[in-house]
Amino acid sequence: MSPPSVGHVGDDTPSARLGALRALLPYLWPRGRPGLKLRVAMALGFLTAAKVTTVCAPFLYKAAVDALTIEGAAIVAVPVFVIVGYGGARVMAQAFGELRDAVFARVGQHALRSLALDTFHHLHRLSLRFHLERQTGGISRSIERGTKGIDFLLRFMLFNVLPTLLEIGLVCGILLYRYDYRFAAITFLGVVGYVVFTALFTEWRLKFRREMNHSENEANTKAIDSLLNFETVKYFGNETYEEERYDRSLERYQKAAVKSQVTLSGLNIGQGAIIALGLIGAMLLAAVGVRDGVMTIGDFVLVNTLLVQLYLPLGFLGFVYREIRQSLVDMEAMFDLLALKEEVEDRPGARALDVDRGEIVFDRVRFAYEAEREILHGVSFTVPAGRTLAIVGPTGAGKSTISRLLFRFYDVTDGAIRIDGRDIRDVSQDSCRAAIGIVPQDAVLFNETIGYNIRYGRPDATDAEVEEAARMAHVHDFVSGLPRGYRTVVGERGLKLSGGEKQRVAIARTMLKKPAVLVFDEATSALDSRTEQMIQASIRDVSADRTTLIIAHRLSTIVDADEIMVLDAGRVVERGSHGALMARGGLYAAMWRRQRRADEYREKLAEALGPLEHGLGNGLDSPC
Repeated sequence: MSPPSVGHVGDDTPSARLGALRALLPYLWPRGRPGLKLRVAMALGFLTAAKVTTVCAPFLYKAAVDALTIEGAAIVAVPVFVIVGYGGARVMAQAFGELRDAVFARVGQHALRSLALDTFHHLHRLSLRFHLERQTGGISRSIERGTKGIDFLLRFMLFNVLPTLLEIGLVCGILLYRYDYRFAAITFLGVVGYVVFTALFTEWRLKFRREMNHSENEANTKAIDSLLNFETVKYFGNETYEEERYDRSLERYQKAAVKSQVTLSGLNIGQGAIIALGLIGAMLLAAVGVRDGVMTIGDFVLVNTLLVQLYLPLGFLGFVYREIRQSLVDMEAMFDLLALKEEVEDRPGARALDVDRGEIVFDRVRFAYEAEREILHGVSFTVPAGRTLAIVGPTGAGKSTISRLLFRFYDVTDGAIRIDGRDIRDVSQDSCRAAIGIVPQDAVLFNETIGYNIRYGRPDATDAEVEEAARMAHVHDFVSGLPRGYRTVVGERGLKLSGGEKQRVAIARTMLKKPAVLVFDEATSALDSRTEQMIQASIRDVSADRTTLIIAHRLSTIVDADEIMVLDAGRVVERGSHGALMARGGLYAAMWRRQRRADEYREKLAEALGPLEHGLGNGLDSPC
């Protein structure tokens, strides 16, 4: 099911609120689910039966009271029968209500599950741009509150608002038919006054709820951001600073929450006064009718009972209305997410990419993240099937942008990218990404086991295949040496592993995927020299029969590439083999010389520090 369309983002007009309610209807009446539709119909039937029984019960109560006011033998037999009937009617009304809830439970839970899944699906389909700019804490709270608000609407709109409106109609009709029109008028005016007062007062106090939501989102975002970066917080000793930032948001939430509670008390007092005035007016009319002999004591009791039965759910209707409005406010942020359009969408009729050889062609590709700042300026190159192209260049040259475009995280501004002759904009995103495997510079792992993280490359892989991928990435021996082996949990974002260990797990994950095209985006940047050499050997083995792109910063890792392409400021400035580029003496050769000088400096520094570290160690071990 597609995400619901709810109007303009952030819109809170009555039409937008009605749009939000209409958006929920497909979840209450799901297409292609006749069993659930039958349950909705049955629930509505039980709802009607419950309300009709509830309204009829006071007539039995009236008959019992009237019978008790009659002198003679009948005073013993008749009330017993009527009172039993009255009790039975009360039980039946409750039973119909419970059956209604039981029958509808599956419908409500299915609707909630479907909407939550649609939201989750939609978030995964949004562009990389959105996920780079998002605030995870705020989004998680918006979704949580939005889901709870939807749950409330699904349960209460159908089984509290509609039944109460039905009961109001029945009671007004009965009072108009059996008694003076003034009874119906007082009841109707009391209900209208109650609804108008509740709506106006609730609209006024919703600003405090919005302020609460904003402050809570802000506090939650700051807390999660601080905890995710706890090492940085500790490096700079800023625990108190983070606590103060968090507390300022909590203080704003506290003030808004107090205002919300105080105004709620005022709303409840006003609602109680309106109900009391309506009840007093009707009871005074009934008392006058009894005095004048046009009404019996039973009629007096009937009017009282009907109105009390009406005002009880009406009082609850006030609560429901407040909660519905607050739920709609809570849902605003969630609907804002659902209203966001996918930046990259499959074209109608897009077919799956069937990779035969794996040739990659960038044909005069231009791309800009922002319209005024172009990153790639007509980049063209070809990677023949089964060959390896290394892309190097200064920071900001556009190297990683090439891998993002290849994965269709963004679509090119101009030009085309083709795999085996097919423009990747003409194929489905899923099939395009399934054909490509990437090892990124920043290897992010799930807070799961090592085995789970490797198997994520191909969830249906066997344990033997997982271990084979780990061996190819030279991580199997390390994992086998851990107490829990492949069942070792790596912590949030893999923080329990070192940078090199995370990178090797990520490489194993990609190797398990067995893609036709491989992309290594500075995949060995976090590894030591020895491990880097081991991984490089594995990369050569794995990429032997695959088309491979290697985006590299350390030039020593790509000297064996079939071709090296040098990017600078989004343009191809040099290309050729390592030897040819060195002989040319251009940008690549200058970068090579700078890195070699830096490597030599580090080696000399390590040699100089070696004896010093040894001497310090002896000193610490001495008896002195």
